[in-house]
Amino acid sequence: MSQNPPVFEVLPRDLSAYRQGNVGIDYVHRFESGKPGPHVLINALTHGNEICGMVAATHLLDSGVRPRVGTLTISFANVAAYESFDPARPYENRQLVHNLNRVWSARELDGTAASPELDRARVLRPVVAAADHILDIHSTSQDVQPFWVYPAYPRNAAVAMALGRPPVHLVMPSGLGSGTPLIQHGRHGDADGQGVGLVVECGQHFRQSAADVATAVALDFLAHFGLIDPVAGRPAPGPQQRYELLETCMVRTPDFRFTRALQGFEAFAQGELIATDGPHEIRALCDDCTILMPTREPIVGREAVYLTRPV
Repeated sequence: MSQNPPVFEVLPRDLSAYRQGNVGIDYVHRFESGKPGPHVLINALTHGNEICGMVAATHLLDSGVRPRVGTLTISFANVAAYESFDPARPYENRQLVHNLNRVWSARELDGTAASPELDRARVLRPVVAAADHILDIHSTSQDVQPFWVYPAYPRNAAVAMALGRPPVHLVMPSGLGSGTPLIQHGRHGDADGQGVGLVVECGQHFRQSAADVATAVALDFLAHFGLIDPVAGRPAPGPQQRYELLETCMVRTPDFRFTRALQGFEAFAQGELIATDGPHEIRALCDDCTILMPTREPIVGREAVYLTRPV
């Protein structure tokens, strides 16, 4: 599949100054107010080339953001993948071996397999488990509008709707279907749990606009839970659009092909052919079947595309 080369408006920076955290774990920084309140985790770099989260996290640290109540933790997750960035191959350092955003089940974390991502997830496990509320900052390979991703628990929807930025939501009624993401680790994966877990997809990896969205949403998230004052001049939420995840389609063969070039948010009529995968076909499951996150480069065993419907 031919792709236009990316426009590099934002590039990685040296993070060595942030390595020494204060909880005994590299690249994890915690600030306690000494006053009652929630423990909020802002997590960046779950994927190594999703630079916007790095921009948001370093902004919080560099500008001295501190919680007026509760506890704030800021973490850089997959720094090893981040440090392997090569501008000639800017999409390849999403991960080194495993997708760090699919390994957060007890089965994976308690298992015997090893990789840079599994090892890092095991180190970060107590950091994630300790947080009451989690914002995990991501970006997309395609240049599409930002959107939320979260399990369809009312507590998640209420916060995402209240924040309203971005105004688009991908809601997962039955999980992701391809592994356990960080925001569903432990109690955050329980339908009757209390903690909010949201992913924000901020736009294309290397766009300044994605970095701006990431920083704004991180501040909004902290303000929502009372850790900082609301940002002055923040616009009121406008109309919002929600999509329900129907199926996560995986790449099964090296012959995977979309029927046409896709970026995301294209709609298909029920039964319309979206992609072929060797002998297999991926067809729209309903009218207005909207595709999100179409793979830029099909790799067997990884996600091909999410099939959704507007709700």
